[in-house]
Amino acid sequence: MDIRGKRVLLTGASGGIGVPLATRLAHMEARVALVGRRREPLETLAARLPHSVVVEADLSTAQGCRAAVMGARAALGGIDVLVHLAGVGSFRAFVDEDDEAIERLLRTNCASAMWLAKALLPEMTARGSGRLVFCGSVLGALALPGYTAYAASKFALRGFTEGLRRELAGSGVGVTLVAPRAVRTALNPPEVYDMAQETGMAVDPPELVADALLDAILDDAREVVLGGMEPWFVRLNALWPGLFDRLLRKQAETVRRFVRRKEIQAALQELERKQATR
Repeated sequence: MDIRGKRVLLTGASGGIGVPLATRLAHMEARVALVGRRREPLETLAARLPHSVVVEADLSTAQGCRAAVMGARAALGGIDVLVHLAGVGSFRAFVDEDDEAIERLLRTNCASAMWLAKALLPEMTARGSGRLVFCGSVLGALALPGYTAYAASKFALRGFTEGLRRELAGSGVGVTLVAPRAVRTALNPPEVYDMAQETGMAVDPPELVADALLDAILDDAREVVLGGMEPWFVRLNALWPGLFDRLLRKQAETVRRFVRRKEIQAALQELERKQATR
């Protein structure tokens, strides 16, 4: 795809991956609608990027997703490419997940992709061109301890993109899924980076992921799994999941230790907050 002059709806634009990707798209002369919940950082970003507009929207609801599409369409005159980066994370034992957190994960990480695509597809299919690009995760194909609920939301996103890609075959509208490994953004709590340092787990800078996303858009890619060994791990897990069950038993104990530390720190912070308000 030649991105010059293309009208791009970019969600999660003020986040760790969104800022470098928006910058790259703008410098390649794409016209970008920067979508997010907080207007101030979006306006700060838009002020230094040519051909960009700000669309404030909450993507955790179907109404918010439709509003984002309508706002971007009105500002740009139409949408050629969706790049959906917005998401939320969770690092904790599944038994400790609360109901609201689970619902937020599924709404933001998967349902929002469906709502945005549903709002955009009539325009794209009528025109016979367009591309829907979604940021998934390696954990959408290889679930790990401590990320059970998060992985479920990314597995759902992967299933959605696979089905939609096949449903749209021959329509002129393409679907791309880019699945990074761990990325150094605010999505992760400090315990994840401490665990990564102790275990040697790779964590990529957001700029590297932004480059990979841009390459996927330019190449009209179908599905891209990022990382060194991670693409191989994903393939092996699909063939021999029982092997990975055994390999991850030791890692599960390490994860539990860092999860417990996270929960203890959260409890101490809550206690300090209550004492300060007395």
